[in-house]
Amino acid sequence: MSVAARTLTCVDTTLQDPLVGQVLDGRYRVEARIAVGGMATVYRAVDTRLDRVLALKVMHPTLATDATFVERFIREAKSVARLDHPNVVQVFDQGAEGAYVYLAMEYIAGCTLRDVLRERGALRPRAALDILEPVLAALGAAHRAGFVHRDMKPENVLIGDDGRVKVADFGLVRAVDTVTSTTGAVLGTVSYLAPEQIEHGTADPRVDVYACGVMLYEMLTGAKPHDGDSPAAVLYKHLHEDVPPPSAAVPELAYELDELVAAATARNPEIRPHDAVALLARAREARESLSTAQLDAVPPQALAAEHDNAEDRTSVIPRALTMPRPLPVNEDDGSAGPDGRFASDGGFGADGVNRTSRLAAPPPAPSPSRRLRLRRGPLTIVVAVLLVLGIGTGVWYINSGQFTKVPPLLSKTEAQARDRLDDAGLDVGKVRHAYSDTVERGKVISTDPGVGDRIRKNDSVSLTVSDGPDTVKLPDVTGYKLDKARTLLEDEGLEPGMVTRAFSDEVARGFVISTKPGSGTTVRAGSAVALVVSKGSPVDVPDVTGDDLDEARAELEGAGLKVKTADERVNSEYDSGRVARQTPEPGGRAAEGDTVTLTVSKGPRMIEVPDVVGDSVDDAKQKLEDAGFEVDEDRGLLGLFGDTVKKQSVDGGDTAPEGSTVTITIR
Repeated sequence: MSVAARTLTCVDTTLQDPLVGQVLDGRYRVEARIAVGGMATVYRAVDTRLDRVLALKVMHPTLATDATFVERFIREAKSVARLDHPNVVQVFDQGAEGAYVYLAMEYIAGCTLRDVLRERGALRPRAALDILEPVLAALGAAHRAGFVHRDMKPENVLIGDDGRVKVADFGLVRAVDTVTSTTGAVLGTVSYLAPEQIEHGTADPRVDVYACGVMLYEMLTGAKPHDGDSPAAVLYKHLHEDVPPPSAAVPELAYELDELVAAATARNPEIRPHDAVALLARAREARESLSTAQLDAVPPQALAAEHDNAEDRTSVIPRALTMPRPLPVNEDDGSAGPDGRFASDGGFGADGVNRTSRLAAPPPAPSPSRRLRLRRGPLTIVVAVLLVLGIGTGVWYINSGQFTKVPPLLSKTEAQARDRLDDAGLDVGKVRHAYSDTVERGKVISTDPGVGDRIRKNDSVSLTVSDGPDTVKLPDVTGYKLDKARTLLEDEGLEPGMVTRAFSDEVARGFVISTKPGSGTTVRAGSAVALVVSKGSPVDVPDVTGDDLDEARAELEGAGLKVKTADERVNSEYDSGRVARQTPEPGGRAAEGDTVTLTVSKGPRMIEVPDVVGDSVDDAKQKLEDAGFEVDEDRGLLGLFGDTVKKQSVDGGDTAPEGSTVTITIR
């Protein structure tokens, strides 16, 4: 089954579907319906031009009339097409035919991470990291290209039968620098939403980092970190409760994995790794520090099929995730390749497959002539063996015996690093310090030589220790003009952020009233600082509607406002040449120097007056009011009890200004 389809709800493909058997857009022959989701249906199809099988994602025709849905659907194609990465499901084409809007996508046989968790329960740490690392590699490429996925969840992590891991469904993708407000609904899946998505409706790469932390917790424990009787209860926990350490559910789990989950799911986004690339670096450091036993430990929550010797031939789970891995692709640290890809054999190098035998082959039996020679010269043999051992020992010492490897030191405290080096027979060289946004203060960022490098015993290893993120004290820029304030912030290594304007009786127009964060606050270097700039003292906009244009202009300019006249004139109740309306409206507030736009009247609209003589009073009033006139009654002494119109002030068929009064005489 296509993994691109498993992110949707599986359906009975035997049901009648009008597209099955059709050729869409003259190119894609639809063979079978695979799945249906909220926005689209996925089909297995054949590209008749290139003769290849692919997945065709077709928007529901009922949504194709909605421009918002179509734009979001097409945005998925454009976004993914920009991400040329082996761990992202490729989009080949996008088009439309009639009511069908579609994406032509890569078709991969396999399953989703949700299928893995449903069938296997909790995973071994090695398998969890084997899945997490290529996911982070894919998201890292997206983040560095300027996109945020915003809907990371196990359903969107696809695992091919050959062990490849891919990220799918970039339908919710947004540009990193786009501020998205969710006045209607929060997009994404409740269990994986970051607190800032819930509270403010905005997203940057750190929301994907949070979702990956939740997925890692779920892979390690077999359960989501927050549950509740309703989505609202889950959202509340995301906002007010930390994700618990996985070791609370899996007692023997290494603390490095607890730290990795805690860093990724910090409720304060400022504490999280700033994007998936930074989290990927931490994940690889965590893997490097774990022993083989810790990586391959089977959690208690694992289902029976997760055990080493279990092989369910009907399972949809690739065996690369269920079999032990005696020799990783990268022999130095047991991790995936640098781009998150795995070997086509599901994570083993060819040598690793050949070394899984538990019993070595017996040595060949010596030939009869060799046995005879052995009996004839035992002393010669002993001397030869000793000579070989001596030479071998010398060669071993020259090539290997005098060397060791730099032990895993990344993310360790300086004291822990010194202890590990001492245990390895190595000395500590220079200790340098550097700022880091991703490594906690006091812990090792890097080593020289690098971790895993070969080094002579008793040699020294230099350490670079984190001083934490580079911080800056926010300067006081209140009272400065906006351009000068921006320069002062940039000089301190800060970014001038959003500018809003507000009235102020104390601060002159164009000067800074305040900043957010406030002056004196310690912030990370490179942080954005919002500025509030004065619009000056507020001015009450006088009411000049109905005034002569020249008089209105003089009154507004006297109040410190500028005047602009609209190009078009309009009919109104006011005489031609007078002000029909103004913007801002009378009584509103404006800053000194702001512009008020005046629209000039071309007089009232002239309307034909209905003839109501002889009509009843009620009918006459109804006709005149419907035509746009006010009605006045003149009954006199003789008309007190009458009900018939004998006369009207403007004769029927004549014209009068709209809104003017017509008097009817009643007898």
